[in-house]
Amino acid sequence: MPVQLGINPLTWTNDDLPSLGGDTPLEVCLSEGKQAGFAGFELGHKFPREADALNTVLAAHDLKAVSGWYSLMLLERSAEEEIEAMQAHLELLRDSGCKVMVCCEVTNCVHGDQSTPLSLRRPFPADKWESYAEKLDVVAAYALKHGVRLAYHHHMGTVIQTEEEIDELMRRTGPELGLLLDSGHCLFAGGNPVEIAKRWSDRICHVHCKDIRKHVMLDAKNRNLSFLDAVLNGVFTVPGDGCVDYPAIFAVLKEMNYSGWLVVEAEQDPAVADPLTYATLGHRNLQALATEAGLL
Repeated sequence: MPVQLGINPLTWTNDDLPSLGGDTPLEVCLSEGKQAGFAGFELGHKFPREADALNTVLAAHDLKAVSGWYSLMLLERSAEEEIEAMQAHLELLRDSGCKVMVCCEVTNCVHGDQSTPLSLRRPFPADKWESYAEKLDVVAAYALKHGVRLAYHHHMGTVIQTEEEIDELMRRTGPELGLLLDSGHCLFAGGNPVEIAKRWSDRICHVHCKDIRKHVMLDAKNRNLSFLDAVLNGVFTVPGDGCVDYPAIFAVLKEMNYSGWLVVEAEQDPAVADPLTYATLGHRNLQALATEAGLL
């Protein structure tokens, strides 16, 4: 597929902190996302969970389904248990035309706990790498057989957060498992998204374009804040509005002939950062950056 620009509903309404945009109807998210110029949406908790209903809602706004988050618990489950747990979500994405499933291991995660600072997140258990990779390969192969590729999302506050943990996961798993490159999470975790893109270009199948306000990130680390408090303080913003080197990242994507979605996923407090304003800015900046890099 060609490169297309999508957005996540976190701009309007937050899944991890439902008080943010909790009263905003799905209709507002979709109409404003389309007005801003986007071609598709990732899913959130306000979207229908049945394919026909979802496709009808999106088609009314001339929008496509991009993907949807799935919470892996493979540190606790067998591969067979995980496949059973993900079945309905897999079928929803497949029947809605999605080619990738955003997935993240959430066992022992702290990103949804506002009372727990990021410094207390648990790293990946060293003695579980081999068994975990084997199970994840089985799940990834199953999903791919059914037309959807798993796109692993490294994420702040989870067991796979750092550049080293991303590298270890990619080294230990096979090509059926794709990588979701999230520039903001990588940089927040102290990594280099350009180098990650270079090393794992053959595995990148989905891209989240989340920028970082450097002064807010440094303050969050200095004050030992939780992930959600950092979000509330404005650590994330739309591409082109922070310190992420998008021209360098997009140059790597161009060289690898990336095809798929570039998704603005930049959660902020919608009462502070007007969603339509930031969605419009995000689309304008992302379109300009991707065009300059030759991706569009």
